[in-house]
Amino acid sequence: MPTHTAVPTPARAHPHRWTALALICAAQFMLILDVTVVNVALPAVAADLDLGRTALTWVVTAYTLCFGGLMLLGGRLADALGARRVLLTGLALFTAASLACGLAPNAAVLLSGRVAQGIGAALLSPAALALVTTTFHGAERAKALGVWAAIGGTGSAVGVLLGGALTAGPGWPWIFYANVPTGLALLAVLPRVLPRDTVARRAGHLDVPGALLVTTATGALVYGLVRTGDHGWTSAGTLLPLLGAVALYAAFAATERRTRTPLMDLRMLTRRPVVAGSLLMLVATALLISFFFLGSLRLQRVHGLDAFRTGLLFLPVALTTAIGAHLGSRLVTTAGPRACATGGMALAAAGCLPLALVSATADPWTTLLPALATAALGLGAVFVTATTTALGLIPAHEAGLASGIVNTFHELGGTLGVALASTLALGAGATGFTTAFTLCALTAAAAALTAPLLVPRGRPRPTGGAHGAH
Repeated sequence: MPTHTAVPTPARAHPHRWTALALICAAQFMLILDVTVVNVALPAVAADLDLGRTALTWVVTAYTLCFGGLMLLGGRLADALGARRVLLTGLALFTAASLACGLAPNAAVLLSGRVAQGIGAALLSPAALALVTTTFHGAERAKALGVWAAIGGTGSAVGVLLGGALTAGPGWPWIFYANVPTGLALLAVLPRVLPRDTVARRAGHLDVPGALLVTTATGALVYGLVRTGDHGWTSAGTLLPLLGAVALYAAFAATERRTRTPLMDLRMLTRRPVVAGSLLMLVATALLISFFFLGSLRLQRVHGLDAFRTGLLFLPVALTTAIGAHLGSRLVTTAGPRACATGGMALAAAGCLPLALVSATADPWTTLLPALATAALGLGAVFVTATTTALGLIPAHEAGLASGIVNTFHELGGTLGVALASTLALGAGATGFTTAFTLCALTAAAAALTAPLLVPRGRPRPTGGAHGAH
């Protein structure tokens, strides 16, 4: 009898995968949008709720701190309990917290709502990316990740635009109210199109000590970085939390080596694609969020633009970020992630350079806008490269954890970028903006020069396999 060689059956494609992708990206879009949507609205929030400078700062950073600090726990919960279940839980919490923020009568309620938003986001985001990674296969996965990566840049830019429009229109509470109908609609539709969880419940085996340590460490790091804006890098209020973060991270590493079911496999941080993708995400997000912060500050304080016109100027930046991500999703599979990262960072540096030379009297529409749009075009491609590279060698059962690492670096990048930008822009007198934009240009140029050494060779395989690591 003739022998037959068994051919592996390819994974069956989920019938509603593209609808699910669109809805997942809509949910992620809300999370990223809320990082920047409050920036333009801060003066109005301060006036209505009588917030001091410290409380006003925490309106922004409480969300970022919890979003970034709890991201690893969210990724592990997605792996342990199922990405679908964790995503829907995070979305419900985020939606309820958004309503609380909009109704807030004082600082305490507003800040509590922002903390709850951050917790919901930390659950939703890694679970969402895990679903994208495991639902798509082959060439479709690269396309899906390209769409996902575009959300990161465009959500931040549209947040500034939407924040200005809503603040100038119905009022600042609507920057939070807008999330409520969107969240409720997603909660109604998503359960019908998301794939069922295939993992068993393992909540009892979660590494709670590790989760507490890494969350506290990240919180201390973010707190220390935020403090630099008002107190500088050498004050005790900055150095103590930063040193505490180092000690807590060391304790976390020691705990992970001893525990039977660690929150995080530390060997993952020795994998070159994960490290390369995470660092690219850190730098790209730090630059993009710094652009929004510096640009918004300059437009309102130096050029005297109102909230709506300030937000409107960032619309082309959102578009070029999306265009860059679209081009990057194509180039990363043809030219490879190394070339895509190098070219994207070089373009970002070229866009930053004119910003370091612009005078206070220059027309922002002919100087600031073209430069920011050029830089955002390059960063859009880097976002795609970072996501694709970091997830390239990660097996499906670790997708939630890997996405948690990538998203943690995304939030920490935004926090680090704003901390440095605010310290330089506000602490260097008349030359503050020049100094801050010069640092942005130098950072992008340094990333472009190191990308060929950092990013592994190879291209995403047509079968959707891992990137080659060399």
